[in-house]
Amino acid sequence: MKSFFITTPIYYVNAKPHLGHAYSTIVTDVMVRFHKMLGEDTLFLTGTDEHGDKIVQAAEKQGQTPKEFADAVSARFQALWPVLGVANDRFVRTTDEAHKRVVQAFLQKVYDAGDIYFGEFGGHYCYGCERFYTDKELKNGLCPQHRSKPEFISEKNYFFRMSKYLPWLREYITQHPDLIRPQRYRAEVLSMLESDVLEDLCISRPKTRLTWGIDLPFDHNYVCYVWFDALINYVSAIGWPAGADFDRYWPGEHLVAKDILKPHAVFWPTMLRAAGLPVYGRLNVHGYWLARDAKMSKSLGNAVDPVEMSQRFGPDAFRYFLLREMHFGSDASFSEEALTGRFNADLANDLGNLFSRVLSMAAKYFGSRTPQRGRLSADDEAVVEHCLHSLQNFIQLFGNVQFAHALESLWETVRALNKYVDSQAPWALYKHGNTERLAAVMYVLLAAMRKTALFLWPIMPAASRRMLEQLGCPVEKNAPPVVSLKEEATSFDGLASGTALAAASNLFPRVEKM
Repeated sequence: MKSFFITTPIYYVNAKPHLGHAYSTIVTDVMVRFHKMLGEDTLFLTGTDEHGDKIVQAAEKQGQTPKEFADAVSARFQALWPVLGVANDRFVRTTDEAHKRVVQAFLQKVYDAGDIYFGEFGGHYCYGCERFYTDKELKNGLCPQHRSKPEFISEKNYFFRMSKYLPWLREYITQHPDLIRPQRYRAEVLSMLESDVLEDLCISRPKTRLTWGIDLPFDHNYVCYVWFDALINYVSAIGWPAGADFDRYWPGEHLVAKDILKPHAVFWPTMLRAAGLPVYGRLNVHGYWLARDAKMSKSLGNAVDPVEMSQRFGPDAFRYFLLREMHFGSDASFSEEALTGRFNADLANDLGNLFSRVLSMAAKYFGSRTPQRGRLSADDEAVVEHCLHSLQNFIQLFGNVQFAHALESLWETVRALNKYVDSQAPWALYKHGNTERLAAVMYVLLAAMRKTALFLWPIMPAASRRMLEQLGCPVEKNAPPVVSLKEEATSFDGLASGTALAAASNLFPRVEKM
């Protein structure tokens, strides 16, 4: 069986979860569910990154130890995922003893290979990024991320010979065009590698300045730099070096936001190469959610609480909006007005109305039972062909992380079914006693609705389950409803005649604007 292992970033616990964290994790959950429905062996990892300067500073403000602070914020992340319909398999914390042991083993392996050395370095240190910048990397003397002036620090530290592996990395990315997607981020990384701004990576902090971290195994006067520590979670959580799950699932895929492209596209693959491990299979990179045309932040007062949105609109509708509204890789704007509009137009008017009117007619005309399929007309065959074509497009687009386009393909079927109801007028067929023709029309509608519900399971698992239950096709709560989407996209079978149906449906009541 083919395996599919995917990770979110592990989230830094210096602040509570926000919309960006929610989006990354929901998209990863959606991808895992999609691959489950392709019949693959999946593993979904998320977690929290808990070491470094910023954690110490945030803990001090709260009058807590770093461990107390990290425990509290990590618990908030873990509690959020079920609220958003996320079903991760594992949750890693960089304060876990098992993770610490793997980090030290990884460090020792790279050190023994001669790729870690001790030296003195003076550099521009950004506390927000928790890293040194070279003169070439600064923008007008400022940190490119935080637009603030870094502090110049000169100290002795340990360095990873990252520059040794940069020519290899450039060639590897060139030879693997699908390693980083969308393509704009691959081009950005190649440009970075060709610019000569990258040097060896400082991977330690002296305990005279920072004690909250993992001790270097070869020098206990230093702790490991937070990024070097954090990235290793992707293999520590699956049991490297000797665990069965490492052999079973690695190399996997990562999903990250564009602000952490460099650590994942440059630091991490060179670290893997130095340690003799295979490079990950793919890096999926998404853009920012904006509010009022600015990146969300607490200081600007435009941050969105994912819990509040999920409670107001329901987790499935919130998930649908995020996948439908953002074209993966690009930035997107978030507003309650846009969420309300998308909910009412797509879910209430299109999908909810389809289920309501068809199930009501099935109750009236066939006693809430699926009728016999019978002979299909040219109009019916056209709808069947349209439906299967949309499903095949969905699979292709979804597999290429084009989620918004995939959902639009599915909604072409939803809208076509509503038009089909209007054009075939089942009420008129019933009135004139044309029972055979009525049965064919109702069967096509119900079978296509089942297909729609199945393909929505990765995005809207609870709503998909309710739709399938209303169609007499109940599924287990935590199990995928089918094992092969590809088979579902090539055959219109799957709904047995005589199946008991719900007499009515009210899936998505309209939301009034605030």
